[in-house]
Amino acid sequence: MDLTSDGLKEIDREEILKVSERMAADGLRVLCVAMRKWDRLPDDMSHENVETGLTILGFTGMMDPPREEAKEAVAVCKAAGIKPVMITGDHPITARTIAMQLGILDDESKAIITGRELERLSMEEFEERVEHIRVYARVAPEQKLKIVKALQDQGQFAAMTGDGVNDAPALKRADIGLAMGITGTDVSKEAAHMILLDDNFATIVKAVKEGRKIYDNIRKFVKYLLTTNSGEIWTLFLAPLAGLPIPLLPIHILWINLVTDSLPALALSVEPAEGDVMSRPPSHPKESIFAHGLGIHAVWVGLLMGGIVLFVQAWSISTGHSHWQTMVFTVLCLTQLGHVLAIRSEKQSLFKIGIFSNKYLLGAVVLTFLLQMATIYIPALNPVFKTEPLTLKELLLTLALSSVIFIAVEIEKWWKRRMEKTVMRNA
Repeated sequence: MDLTSDGLKEIDREEILKVSERMAADGLRVLCVAMRKWDRLPDDMSHENVETGLTILGFTGMMDPPREEAKEAVAVCKAAGIKPVMITGDHPITARTIAMQLGILDDESKAIITGRELERLSMEEFEERVEHIRVYARVAPEQKLKIVKALQDQGQFAAMTGDGVNDAPALKRADIGLAMGITGTDVSKEAAHMILLDDNFATIVKAVKEGRKIYDNIRKFVKYLLTTNSGEIWTLFLAPLAGLPIPLLPIHILWINLVTDSLPALALSVEPAEGDVMSRPPSHPKESIFAHGLGIHAVWVGLLMGGIVLFVQAWSISTGHSHWQTMVFTVLCLTQLGHVLAIRSEKQSLFKIGIFSNKYLLGAVVLTFLLQMATIYIPALNPVFKTEPLTLKELLLTLALSSVIFIAVEIEKWWKRRMEKTVMRNA
């Protein structure tokens, strides 16, 4: 089939386009191979002069299949409230096919745009459409900057990947710029915030999961420390107001802060990721760490801790227990251990996530409990901590009262799960 300077016949052109589009629809990158014979090389080697009168030899299709784990990674992103967007220099049909295979496009919608169409749109027009576009085809690298700006103007938190020199402005402008560690240029790596060492999209998803887990554990750490210290403050503050003697000695406060604020709190940092960590929407970048009821939790649980301790103190004094201070000391310590076990998950029960799923925390709780028992039952430590051995009944009473905090927090989580189900049914 010959191409003359006047071009192909219309029917031939349509046939060629159909073949090209059919190959592109199979996810192939299509190249047309053509030739022209010359008796001698022309003096003018410009493409306007040379690329005319060509004879088409055929098409070549190249397959660049997505990695096996990419489809699963896209599905995880969508479940986590992250909108994956494909930006490619490929033909729109090829891009649509790959996007459909990966799950980026769910249907043959208009959520695809070419670089030529993007160039014609003003920034205002583009911003009206940008949140609905999932595939950009035939896009020049420099157009990535326009995409990032439009997403940010719409309040989106944009992460951008790139490997070329022309990608540097978009990588720098993005909230998170990710340069390719294998194929990326030095310029793109310098401009990016992070470097993806294996050039694998699934690794980004794993990093998001790890980041969410770390953030959750920081919240648990803060919740635990705020609540336990709140309980100690309420105990010391309310006792005189209730007409009770000072419930704790300085050595008691120091000991409780030493054993409960150290090992159990640190063990929360290695808490495994919760089951729904990648099935909930992302947190707003400006969200306070006290959001989702953390501050309220610290107040009411702290008050409950203080109330239980003061109840033990008042009951012990009224019933003539001479070592009431040891009981108060023990209850305040053990309530904090019950609390740290209960807050391992924001919503799930401890018995569902498993007591042994964080062996470091379990070990820290057991060790802290044994250390507390040592201050009571080792005679050499009694003078140091001003404690006296408790009878079996008194010890069982302190254990029972200390478990109230654990039960109360478990009830709070059950209520959260119930309210969440109600909202989902009504949605």
